[in-house]
Amino acid sequence: MTFEAAARAEWRADAQALDTPRSLLVVDDRVERRVMDLLDAEVERWSATDASLREPIGALRTFVAAGGKRLRPAFCHWAYVGAGGEPGGAAALDACAALELLHTFALVHDDIMDGSDRRRGRPSVHHEFVDRHVRDEGHGEARRFGEGIAILVGDLALVYADMLMTDASPVARGVFDELRVELCIGQLLDLAATANGSRDPAAARRIERYKSGKYTVERPLHLGAALAGQFDALGGPLSDFGLPLGEAFQLRDDMLGVFGDPLRTGKPVGDDLREGKLTPLVAAAASRARGAGARLLARLGADDLTDADVTALQAVLVDTGARAEVEATIERLVAEALDALSRLPVTPDARQALEELAMFAAWRDR
Repeated sequence: MTFEAAARAEWRADAQALDTPRSLLVVDDRVERRVMDLLDAEVERWSATDASLREPIGALRTFVAAGGKRLRPAFCHWAYVGAGGEPGGAAALDACAALELLHTFALVHDDIMDGSDRRRGRPSVHHEFVDRHVRDEGHGEARRFGEGIAILVGDLALVYADMLMTDASPVARGVFDELRVELCIGQLLDLAATANGSRDPAAARRIERYKSGKYTVERPLHLGAALAGQFDALGGPLSDFGLPLGEAFQLRDDMLGVFGDPLRTGKPVGDDLREGKLTPLVAAAASRARGAGARLLARLGADDLTDADVTALQAVLVDTGARAEVEATIERLVAEALDALSRLPVTPDARQALEELAMFAAWRDR
């Protein structure tokens, strides 16, 4: 085993031993408290106007409180601290909380678009309100009601995120705005590729970059640097670190969506296959599969895929070498990111925290 391979194996082992790394924990509690204070006040404010508003706004609060990795706030925080920002700064805390609410908006809407019934080990927001409509024998179509409520719950999360960025500097606000646009562009690319059945690896990588990679790592890093007044100096070096790591993060997400443990991920395994998502994992398998494997891959996204079909598709992804290829790509991207991190002009504590976050992002099991 080469030194580089041994180092990568050590990174994987270290990352897999971390359930919740310290670099996340120091951010998680403060961000959650900031978001909960905001949402508690909003629940009380609007339920005083009409009691029926307590449930949907409360559902937003419950969604945030149910967990999540808080990776985006953590990348923002450590870039801010690493660039010389005051660790207890109120503007930075608000920006971190805004990132978490923006992520909530994206997930609630994503579950509607994908028809996902579970998230974070609980019913997805739209599914919860569909069930409530059925249970209460409400008027109209239960699906439309549940999805309509969830769209508005997601919209509220987006508005609250925007409110938290009110006092941000123009540079930081510009980064936040670009992050939001890129997120929506990624979702558009994802929906279009799913609809046309594309298996183009270049398109798959483009979706990965815009739907998740930039929005999860690079732009939160940029936001932290901007809040510290160091975006011009650090924007490029942070991209050198954040772009490959963001791609590795999304590749791991793809792997967990197909091969993960539902008890750890909080959502059913195989959902991406049932939805026919274009990912580098699927693109790699499609370029190699022949015969029965190719015919099975052609059924990705079919309404009648059974659990047995999902198991067979998992086997195709393994047998074609697609799974191994993606794992090797993750290793290469993490090595590239850590090499860039070693040259990043940030404080030593921030560099250590960012390295820990990188390992967790790439080799997590949830």
